[in-house]
Amino acid sequence: MPPTYAANALAGKVALVTGGSRGIGAATARALAEAGADVAISYAASADKALEVVRELEGLTVRAAAYQADQADPAQVAGLVATVAEDFGRLDILVNNAGVSVNGEVDAPEPDTAAFDRQLAVNIGGVTSAIRAASTLLGEGGRIITVGSGLASRPSFPGVADYAATKAAIVAYSKGAALDLAPRGITVNVIQSGSVTTDMNPQDGPTSEVQRAANAMRRYGCPEEIAAGIVFLASPAASFITGTTLNIDGGFFA
Repeated sequence: MPPTYAANALAGKVALVTGGSRGIGAATARALAEAGADVAISYAASADKALEVVRELEGLTVRAAAYQADQADPAQVAGLVATVAEDFGRLDILVNNAGVSVNGEVDAPEPDTAAFDRQLAVNIGGVTSAIRAASTLLGEGGRIITVGSGLASRPSFPGVADYAATKAAIVAYSKGAALDLAPRGITVNVIQSGSVTTDMNPQDGPTSEVQRAANAMRRYGCPEEIAAGIVFLASPAASFITGTTLNIDGGFFA
């Protein structure tokens, strides 16, 4: 059963969820709205899906909007953050969810270097650009949460070295940012997810059995289970948590 949320825990807050048109991002947008926050989402190409999410959020009687932005472009990321704050009148919560996954062994004879470079730009540059932009707008009680991966600490499958490195980098960056922003009452944390069923990683996909076997619960998580952790870290209940990683992984590290 999907988690439920306190109806007014985030009332009056404004959240931005990057990559919010599907998967974990869409589930997070819904969860934040259910907790009372107004929610903006960004998308790269799925305008129709993004608008569907917006209509669903508006049905929860919160303000919602979707914005197109390429997370690989620092100028577009900074513009996205600034526009959301201007349109909604403030920004309280940043959820860095947008990301890409490019797999390939490090000794592959013909690596797709362009795809690997874009992965770096989106997964690291997109996150750092958003955090820098948001840090100038967030006030006391501000929250920055980035969706990472357990592979950052345990790259346990062949071909994930480059992807794992991008997720490890955002952990280090978030820890540093937490130190910088703590005096202003802003927390910075990372969710390290395990295998989660999305259209990019379906639970009946070609590597599903291997992924199930890698965690103690022997199953995939659902996006709502990751969203529940994000809502917690965004809430007042998490006010003394910063610079840390929360593993939501079905026992991947057990």
